[in-house]
Amino acid sequence: MFRLVSTYRSRHISESLPLFQARRTLFSTSVNALQRTSDEDGDKRIDFDHLFKSCNRLHLAKLLHALVVVAGKARSIFFSAKLVNVYAYLGDVSFSRRTFDQIPNKDVYTWNSMVSAYVRTGHFREAVDCFYQFFLTSGLRPDFYTFAPVLKACKNPLDGMRIHCLVLKLGFEWDVFVTASLVHMYTRFRALGNARKLFDDMPVRDMGSWNAMISGYCQNSNAAEALDVLNEMRSEGVLMDPVTIVSILPICAQLDDILNGMSIHVYSIKRGLEYDLFVSNALINMYAKFGELANAQKVLDNMVVRDVVSWNSIIAAYEQNDDPNRALALFYDMQLTGISPDYLTLVSVTSIVAQLGDSWNGKSVHGFVMRRGWILKDVISGNSVVDMYSKLGDMSSARAVFESLPVKDVVSWNTLITGYTQNGLASEAIEVFDMMQKEIVPNQATWVSILPAYSNIGALRQGMRVHGLLVKSSLYLDIFVGTCLIDMYGKCGKLDDAMSLFYEVPKMTSVPWNAIISCHGIHGHAEKALKLFREMREERVKPDHVTFVSLLSACSHSGLVEEGQWCFNVMREEYGIEPILKHYGCMVDMFGRAGHLEKAYNFIKDMPVKPDASVWGALLGACRIHGNIDLGAFASERLFEVDSENVGYYVLMSNIYANIGKWEGVDKVRTLARDMGLRKTPGWSSIEANNKVDVFYTGNQSHPKCEEIYKELRNLNAKMKSLGHVPDYSFVLQDVEEDEKEHILMSHSERLAIAFGIISTPPKTPIRIFKNLRVCGDCHNATKYISKITEREIIVRDSNRFHHFKDGVCSCRDYW
Repeated sequence: MFRLVSTYRSRHISESLPLFQARRTLFSTSVNALQRTSDEDGDKRIDFDHLFKSCNRLHLAKLLHALVVVAGKARSIFFSAKLVNVYAYLGDVSFSRRTFDQIPNKDVYTWNSMVSAYVRTGHFREAVDCFYQFFLTSGLRPDFYTFAPVLKACKNPLDGMRIHCLVLKLGFEWDVFVTASLVHMYTRFRALGNARKLFDDMPVRDMGSWNAMISGYCQNSNAAEALDVLNEMRSEGVLMDPVTIVSILPICAQLDDILNGMSIHVYSIKRGLEYDLFVSNALINMYAKFGELANAQKVLDNMVVRDVVSWNSIIAAYEQNDDPNRALALFYDMQLTGISPDYLTLVSVTSIVAQLGDSWNGKSVHGFVMRRGWILKDVISGNSVVDMYSKLGDMSSARAVFESLPVKDVVSWNTLITGYTQNGLASEAIEVFDMMQKEIVPNQATWVSILPAYSNIGALRQGMRVHGLLVKSSLYLDIFVGTCLIDMYGKCGKLDDAMSLFYEVPKMTSVPWNAIISCHGIHGHAEKALKLFREMREERVKPDHVTFVSLLSACSHSGLVEEGQWCFNVMREEYGIEPILKHYGCMVDMFGRAGHLEKAYNFIKDMPVKPDASVWGALLGACRIHGNIDLGAFASERLFEVDSENVGYYVLMSNIYANIGKWEGVDKVRTLARDMGLRKTPGWSSIEANNKVDVFYTGNQSHPKCEEIYKELRNLNAKMKSLGHVPDYSFVLQDVEEDEKEHILMSHSERLAIAFGIISTPPKTPIRIFKNLRVCGDCHNATKYISKITEREIIVRDSNRFHHFKDGVCSCRDYW
């Protein structure tokens, strides 16, 4: 098409017009495709201006191009440059370039058009190369319009600095438009010093210059500096425009400065800017960050025009503030207005479905994404669906979606690893992490995802190996990675190492404090946890609801009832934190463990919110400890009402009946669970020995060293009996003979793991065991004897806490 003879005599135009008129219906009905106007001589001419304006599809652009060629205007710089721009606007930069190459005598405007075409279509390297070609080969001098697009295209600071040198050489350094573009460029590369020097040296600043400096600071999280520039701008009498407001509102949320945010809102109303679409969207996001959903809703309700960003912002506001039902209702409202969801809508909707635990709607969302082909087009969509299934606990579906992704980025891998970890599938998480390392470089979020998996199974050596990698990259000082390392060492029984790390990481927020307080709590060191809390208050670090869950749990496991009540009161009265169900559950557990069952029950009755399974479960657990069958039966009835599918609660109740020999009660509860299709979670214990993690299940007979393990257990049994150990058959939940009961107790998973540790490690070295369920009372007593017999420290972490056994004594002082 581009090599046709480009000039025709005017008499040939009339021969070509009928063909073009036959295609005129392809153009918008709002304009006439071939409008003709009479000039002074009465000749007919084509109104190309209308044709260019109505050209909104690529095939129409090609028809128009053909008409330009036929009309003899293909050599016109004006028409050719317009065609370059039209092709770029329609997304076909290859046709822009071919048209550009056919122009015989290119001027500065033509070169600028081609550079802009590359930038507009995202071909940044080609834009920079085109600029260099223009400067080095054309013999033309760039103008101030040249620099803005090419500076935007710079993807490395070296190109930007070269172009800055050309700006100085050509004398454009005082042009406001060019300098503002340089400021933008330097802030993108985080060279804020260079950007600020340019800005300060400007003799005259327009609105774009101020906005460039403010947005540069905002995008680099330099909130204080952004506000300084804003105050300087105001002192010079320059008024904020919509761009300034949109840049500065996120900073207010970052600084937790709602008063400044609201004052900007008032300014917007006074200046009539509150109806600006971008300002309104920014206001919704700002109020959402502060949890001010009523104000966010009011902004949406007052908007004259709403786009998909407006709806995404308000839906995300409710979703991120734990109101998924309202968020879902707004999603339906959005569809009723005729606005189609986009990828970001999907991110919110998948999170909403996960929060609601709505598996059926989860499949519906997955189908919606599949019909639109989004998983194949955009990795964010696929990642969102993987995350949704993970949070719904459906890891098989999450894995299937992950495997179907045509492109997997680091977020895809991190999402699957996090899903496995949070669903208690630590081994699978580690397996995926090992696969990931062969495909892609892990980032900060990867380490935050995988370290809890090592914590869950007590893979200390593997966790220490990761720590070594993090030290090399200095990432261990990152507050989130450092906190995960503290948690990993604490949960793997290395509390001293956890404390050493705690003193190295930044402690400006509650996150590392929560981790170290929790670690001391699960080790039974409640006094130390309380001391850390007092230090936290002295450092003026504000605690959050997680801090108090850790403190109350620590007090519960150590029997510090008065201290626990003090923490509960401080939380409400000093910090204004309203208790959630986790706090209430900890309080019930604390009263119950201490034997104050009536106080625990009265506390439940006085709760301002409806008790959930965790609250009734804490009471039922206390009834098992203290053998209160009547209150236990009452608690179990309430439990089965709110969570009838948790098999653990049926096991607890059957244990209560078994402890007092009421086997008909045991059979009744077990039958109830069996009729509902529930199965008891199998107990397992893991131990890391010889750089390998071995997992033992109760009654395990398949381990390669099975015979040696049981031989060692028989020897230990004989020695324990000689020291006065009497097996506690109340922890056998089967109605069988005593010799069979003794064999069942000896086959518990923690005993198998301990025996394996004894035969697999050097004498008198510590043994670390990790158990998924609560350790049974008889195994607890037996382990005390074994620690004395073998002269070893045996560290056992069960589902609740750590037990440090040494010289026949446990750190829990038998209070657990």
